Amino acid sequence: MSLENLGWNGFFENNAYSFDDPNLTPARIIGVRKNAFIVHDGDREILATAAGRLYHDDSPDSLFPAAGDWVLIRDTIIAHVLPRRNALSRGASGARHGRAESAVRGQVIAANLDTVFIVCGLDRDYNVRRIERYLTLIYNCGCSPVVILNKADLHPAPLDCAAEVESVAFGVPVFAVSAKSGQGVEVLRQFLPPGQTAALLGSSGAGKSTLVNQLSGAEVRAAKEVSEAVGKGVHTTTTRDIIPIPGAGMILDNPGIREIALWDDAGGIDDAFPDIQALAKECHYTDCTHEHEPGCRVREAVEIGVLKPARLQNYLKMQKELEFLNQRQEKSANRVEKERWKEIAIYQKQFKNKKRPRIR
Repeated sequence: MSLENLGWNGFFENNAYSFDDPNLTPARIIGVRKNAFIVHDGDREILATAAGRLYHDDSPDSLFPAAGDWVLIRDTIIAHVLPRRNALSRGASGARHGRAESAVRGQVIAANLDTVFIVCGLDRDYNVRRIERYLTLIYNCGCSPVVILNKADLHPAPLDCAAEVESVAFGVPVFAVSAKSGQGVEVLRQFLPPGQTAALLGSSGAGKSTLVNQLSGAEVRAAKEVSEAVGKGVHTTTTRDIIPIPGAGMILDNPGIREIALWDDAGGIDDAFPDIQALAKECHYTDCTHEHEPGCRVREAVEIGVLKPARLQNYLKMQKELEFLNQRQEKSANRVEKERWKEIAIYQKQFKNKKRPRIR
């Protein structure tokens, strides 16, 4: 496998040039473990660890290694993380419930992606509102989303579900497939050209690992059946790994996500709800919240049946989450700045009170 097969291109090459060190080798993180990373340098896989500096660098431009990152390694040490083309991020666990320590932290799920497959099982996992939330995350990342409705063989009307998703995921490809039998899976290869990387995003038990196995033509990921008693999946996949697909690109299998907390507002919510954005432009007030103001075209659309109430409620819910997140981040930044000036004041006081030797 060459660096180009792994996704290496001019963007990463130009950024690597700034590190003029012949002892540094470019590699891509293809696996994340608890305290280590699996990287591939185009010739072989290497078990590497991050340099201590990367654990303690909290500057705004610092990057900690994540799955899909391109890095520069020295022997088995990750010395530098190259700038990312994009990063699929979510709020840390607990951020949606207002925990202060979680609301200001983001978690990078994966970096340098081309496509993100949203995988939902057509059993008890199917939830249009969750798909809207996934779409917001992906649009914030700047990737192309594809919705996969898995376990089509378990639903009496899978095409009806696909039509429902298409009605809220404007222009996004939607496919009803069965990863277990292979029905409809081959069509997904068009989104996996050589040198490109797609990530799987979905709940536990949605069939992500089974999908990887079907695409790769081998049992490369462990998979378990969903409990029939409670309809819940188990965390069979506990690591993030990039798996090459024969004759195609690469696919990143992720552990199931229980909580989808928003982290960044880079216009993703506008892209995920273009119908609401278009209606909002016709509201009487430019700062309309679409809750109680007169002349609100969004609420009018709900009243006449053009817009579903649940879709508007989901939109407003996510808007409030982002407002809360921005407030938390601002408070955190102010607290950090206050503590920094406090430390400077203490240092100045100590320096001023320090006894100086007399000059004779």
